[in-house]
Amino acid sequence: MRAVQVFAICAVATIGGGAASAQEIDWKKVDEAIGRSAAVSGDVHRYGFPRSDLTVTLDGVTIRPALALGGWVAFKPAHGGAMAMGDLVLLETEINPVMAKLIENGIEITAVHNHVLRANPATFYMHVGGHGDPVKLATALRTGLAASKTPLTPPAPPASQPAIDLDTGQLDAIIGAKGQANG
Repeated sequence: MRAVQVFAICAVATIGGGAASAQEIDWKKVDEAIGRSAAVSGDVHRYGFPRSDLTVTLDGVTIRPALALGGWVAFKPAHGGAMAMGDLVLLETEINPVMAKLIENGIEITAVHNHVLRANPATFYMHVGGHGDPVKLATALRTGLAASKTPLTPPAPPASQPAIDLDTGQLDAIIGAKGQANG
Protein backbone atom coordinates (compact mmCIF):
# COMPACT_ATOMS: atom_id res chain seq x y z
CA MET A 1 0.00 0.00 0.00
CA ARG A 2 2.85 2.38 0.85
CA ALA A 3 4.41 1.75 -2.58
CA VAL A 4 1.13 2.72 -4.29
CA GLN A 5 0.99 5.99 -2.32
CA VAL A 6 4.60 6.85 -3.22
CA PHE A 7 3.92 6.03 -6.89
CA ALA A 8 0.76 8.21 -6.88
CA ILE A 9 2.63 11.15 -5.34
CA CYS A 10 5.45 10.81 -7.89
CA ALA A 11 2.95 10.59 -10.76
CA VAL A 12 1.10 13.73 -9.63
CA ALA A 13 4.40 15.59 -9.17
CA THR A 14 5.55 14.55 -12.65
CA ILE A 15 2.26 15.51 -14.32
CA GLY A 16 2.10 18.77 -12.40
CA GLY A 17 5.71 19.56 -13.36
CA GLY A 18 4.90 19.11 -17.03
CA ALA A 19 1.94 21.45 -16.80
CA ALA A 20 4.04 24.07 -15.03
CA SER A 21 6.67 24.04 -17.78
CA ALA A 22 3.94 24.56 -20.39
CA GLN A 23 2.68 27.60 -18.46
CA GLU A 24 6.18 29.06 -18.10
CA ILE A 25 6.69 29.47 -21.85
CA ASP A 26 6.04 33.04 -22.94
CA TRP A 27 4.46 32.29 -26.31
CA LYS A 28 4.26 35.99 -27.16
CA LYS A 29 8.08 36.10 -27.10
CA VAL A 30 8.24 32.98 -29.28
CA ASP A 31 5.81 34.62 -31.74
CA GLU A 32 7.97 37.77 -31.81
CA ALA A 33 11.16 35.77 -32.35
CA ILE A 34 9.75 33.78 -35.25
CA GLY A 35 7.91 36.78 -36.70
CA ARG A 36 4.27 35.65 -36.71
CA SER A 37 1.46 34.27 -34.59
CA ALA A 38 0.92 30.56 -34.16
CA ALA A 39 -2.08 28.39 -34.85
CA VAL A 40 -2.62 26.74 -31.47
CA SER A 41 -4.09 23.29 -30.88
CA GLY A 42 -3.84 22.12 -27.28
CA ASP A 43 -0.24 22.77 -26.24
CA VAL A 44 1.15 22.71 -29.81
CA HIS A 45 2.00 26.04 -31.45
CA ARG A 46 2.32 25.76 -35.24
CA TYR A 47 3.79 28.45 -37.50
CA GLY A 48 3.17 28.30 -41.25
CA PHE A 49 5.69 29.45 -43.85
CA PRO A 50 4.00 28.92 -47.23
CA ARG A 51 6.20 29.54 -50.26
CA SER A 52 3.79 32.04 -51.78
CA ASP A 53 6.79 33.66 -53.49
CA LEU A 54 7.22 30.67 -55.82
CA THR A 55 5.35 29.73 -58.96
CA VAL A 56 5.83 25.98 -59.19
CA THR A 57 4.38 23.83 -61.94
CA LEU A 58 4.10 20.08 -62.33
CA ASP A 59 3.56 18.85 -65.87
CA GLY A 60 2.16 22.28 -66.77
CA VAL A 61 -0.21 22.54 -63.78
CA THR A 62 0.46 25.30 -61.24
CA ILE A 63 0.79 23.99 -57.67
CA ARG A 64 -0.89 26.09 -54.99
CA PRO A 65 1.29 26.79 -51.94
CA ALA A 66 -1.34 25.25 -49.62
CA LEU A 67 -1.19 21.97 -51.54
CA ALA A 68 2.53 21.17 -51.50
CA LEU A 69 4.54 24.30 -50.70
CA GLY A 70 3.51 24.88 -47.10
CA GLY A 71 6.56 24.98 -44.86
CA TRP A 72 5.89 24.90 -41.14
CA VAL A 73 7.48 24.68 -37.69
CA ALA A 74 5.68 23.50 -34.54
CA PHE A 75 6.60 23.83 -30.86
CA LYS A 76 5.45 21.75 -27.91
CA PRO A 77 6.45 22.18 -24.26
CA ALA A 78 8.87 19.42 -23.27
CA HIS A 79 11.50 18.77 -20.61
CA GLY A 80 11.47 22.25 -19.08
CA GLY A 81 11.67 23.95 -22.48
CA ALA A 82 10.24 23.09 -25.86
CA MET A 83 10.60 20.59 -28.64
CA ALA A 84 10.46 22.06 -32.15
CA MET A 85 10.08 20.26 -35.44
CA GLY A 86 9.10 21.24 -38.92
CA ASP A 87 9.38 20.96 -42.66
CA LEU A 88 10.87 23.87 -44.61
CA VAL A 89 10.21 24.22 -48.35
CA LEU A 90 13.35 25.31 -50.20
CA LEU A 91 14.79 25.69 -53.65
CA GLU A 92 17.95 23.72 -54.38
CA THR A 93 20.09 26.88 -54.18
CA GLU A 94 18.70 27.63 -50.70
CA ILE A 95 19.50 24.27 -49.10
CA ASN A 96 23.16 24.81 -48.14
CA PRO A 97 22.85 28.41 -46.85
CA VAL A 98 19.76 27.55 -44.76
CA MET A 99 21.32 24.32 -43.47
CA ALA A 100 24.52 26.12 -42.45
CA LYS A 101 22.61 28.79 -40.48
CA LEU A 102 20.38 26.24 -38.77
CA ILE A 103 23.27 23.98 -37.74
CA GLU A 104 25.30 27.00 -36.60
CA ASN A 105 22.40 27.92 -34.30
CA GLY A 106 21.80 24.44 -32.86
CA ILE A 107 18.96 23.16 -35.05
CA GLU A 108 19.18 19.55 -36.23
CA ILE A 109 18.55 18.63 -39.86
CA THR A 110 16.81 15.26 -39.95
CA ALA A 111 16.10 14.96 -43.69
CA VAL A 112 16.33 16.75 -47.02
CA HIS A 113 14.26 15.28 -49.83
CA ASN A 114 11.81 15.94 -52.61
CA HIS A 115 8.03 15.60 -52.25
CA VAL A 116 7.07 16.57 -55.79
CA LEU A 117 8.95 14.92 -58.64
CA ARG A 118 9.17 16.80 -61.96
CA ALA A 119 8.23 20.13 -60.35
CA ASN A 120 9.64 23.24 -61.98
CA PRO A 121 11.48 24.78 -60.26
CA ALA A 122 12.48 21.78 -58.17
CA THR A 123 11.49 22.15 -54.52
CA PHE A 124 13.03 20.34 -51.59
CA TYR A 125 11.85 19.75 -48.06
CA MET A 126 14.18 20.13 -45.10
CA HIS A 127 12.98 18.44 -41.91
CA VAL A 128 14.26 20.23 -38.82
CA GLY A 129 14.16 19.64 -35.09
CA GLY A 130 15.46 20.97 -31.82
CA HIS A 131 15.04 20.98 -28.05
CA GLY A 132 15.61 23.74 -25.53
CA ASP A 133 14.66 27.34 -24.91
CA PRO A 134 11.70 28.05 -27.23
CA VAL A 135 12.71 31.67 -27.92
CA LYS A 136 16.24 30.58 -28.90
CA LEU A 137 14.78 27.83 -31.11
CA ALA A 138 12.43 30.32 -32.80
CA THR A 139 15.28 32.79 -33.33
CA ALA A 140 17.49 30.06 -34.82
CA LEU A 141 14.72 28.93 -37.16
CA ARG A 142 14.00 32.47 -38.34
CA THR A 143 17.73 33.05 -38.90
CA GLY A 144 17.85 29.91 -41.03
CA LEU A 145 14.77 30.88 -43.03
CA ALA A 146 16.26 34.35 -43.60
CA ALA A 147 19.00 32.64 -45.65
CA SER A 148 16.26 31.69 -48.15
CA LYS A 149 13.66 33.74 -49.98
CA THR A 150 10.87 32.29 -47.83
CA PRO A 151 8.48 35.17 -47.04
CA LEU A 152 9.13 36.07 -43.39
CA THR A 153 6.17 38.41 -43.00
CA PRO A 154 2.83 36.71 -42.43
CA PRO A 155 0.65 36.50 -45.54
CA ALA A 156 -2.36 38.80 -45.68
CA PRO A 157 -5.62 36.94 -45.08
CA PRO A 158 -7.65 36.45 -48.27
CA ALA A 159 -10.64 38.75 -48.79
CA SER A 160 -12.77 35.64 -49.22
CA GLN A 161 -12.17 31.90 -49.25
CA PRO A 162 -11.50 30.65 -52.77
CA ALA A 163 -14.10 28.30 -54.21
CA ILE A 164 -13.31 24.61 -53.80
CA ASP A 165 -14.24 22.51 -56.80
CA LEU A 166 -14.62 19.29 -54.79
CA ASP A 167 -17.53 17.70 -52.97
CA THR A 168 -16.10 18.37 -49.50
CA GLY A 169 -19.17 16.86 -47.81
CA GLN A 170 -18.50 13.54 -49.54
CA LEU A 171 -14.80 13.74 -48.60
CA ASP A 172 -15.76 14.39 -44.96
CA ALA A 173 -18.06 11.34 -45.03
CA ILE A 174 -15.39 9.09 -46.54
CA ILE A 175 -12.69 10.21 -44.11
CA GLY A 176 -15.02 10.28 -41.12
CA ALA A 177 -14.01 13.76 -40.00
CA LYS A 178 -14.79 17.33 -41.03
CA GLY A 179 -12.03 18.95 -43.04
CA GLN A 180 -10.97 22.55 -43.19
CA ALA A 181 -10.00 24.60 -46.26
CA ASN A 182 -6.35 25.65 -46.25
CA GLY A 183 -5.76 28.20 -48.99
